[in-house]
Amino acid sequence: MRKLLGFVLLFLFTLSAAAPLFAQTLRKIATVELPAPPGKRFDYLTIDYDDHYLFVAHLGAGLLHVVDLQNYNVVKTIADVPGIEGVEYAPDLKKLYTSDYYENKIGVIDVRELKIIKKLSTENKPDGSTYAQPFHKVYVSDERGKAEAVVDVTQDKIVRTLKFDSETGMPQYDPVAKRVYVNLQSKNLFAVIDPSNDKVVARYSVGKCRGNHGMALDPDHHRAFLSCEGNRLMTVFDLDKHQSIAYLPLARDPDVIKFDPGVKRIYVACYSGSISVFQQDDPYHYRKLQDFPVQQKVHSLAVDLETHRVYAPEEGADGKPASRLVVYEPLPGK
Repeated sequence: MRKLLGFVLLFLFTLSAAAPLFAQTLRKIATVELPAPPGKRFDYLTIDYDDHYLFVAHLGAGLLHVVDLQNYNVVKTIADVPGIEGVEYAPDLKKLYTSDYYENKIGVIDVRELKIIKKLSTENKPDGSTYAQPFHKVYVSDERGKAEAVVDVTQDKIVRTLKFDSETGMPQYDPVAKRVYVNLQSKNLFAVIDPSNDKVVARYSVGKCRGNHGMALDPDHHRAFLSCEGNRLMTVFDLDKHQSIAYLPLARDPDVIKFDPGVKRIYVACYSGSISVFQQDDPYHYRKLQDFPVQQKVHSLAVDLETHRVYAPEEGADGKPASRLVVYEPLPGK
């Protein structure tokens, strides 16, 4: 009996010591129903901090939802964006640029009126995008077209198309280095564009990372975070040394990756039913905190840099079709 009691006490002590490793990193605080047919795939999200809008690309439904983040109401749902994937906001001009895959066009939306004002024909499968505000240019990755479209936002005109020998993943503008980075996901390369002349000035290997589709930046510390779809790694890329310096395991089917510098966390939405959460202890050291469980097929998210809340759209709930946005707040980590 004493032996059994000792075993039980040892088990409980071990469990309590391990508990911080399994502590929750996020807490659900709200759910917003989105007016659309349930069970349709979502894609990228972006935030307008001036108007407190969250723009949610509803790819499968061909809709763009505009959510008021102050009261979690849907302000408007914009149609005629077939196969919308990317959404990029130009705050200085109050315009939004959508990547409409099913018609291979870039849509231009006036955010003051919340209506489409123009469409630009582009290459094959426009996807992720980024805005280089000092240069007044939006960069749109035409993933299957192996290209990067450069949109002059003062004219709403494609002024250049850069061709690559690889499918293009997520681009990001670095406001510190004043460079645009593009994932060349078929070749496991990281390309650098000078937005002053739109020339590709470098290409670098991403090391063990395979299928580097998603990207987020920590420009203050000269780091890029890559979600590697081919081998489920979150890769930290040193933008000064031009090499990968850390690899951490992801949940299955990773996609969109975001960084919140306020809480020093990296979030990766994984289609298998998790958000992989990592902590940046300093620019050289990173830890995985948790594969936070969410509904399956959640592969996109946005991080609010003011409130630190995380927004993730769901196309299913407990095996049933859904159309909703879930809001999480971060919990203190260890």
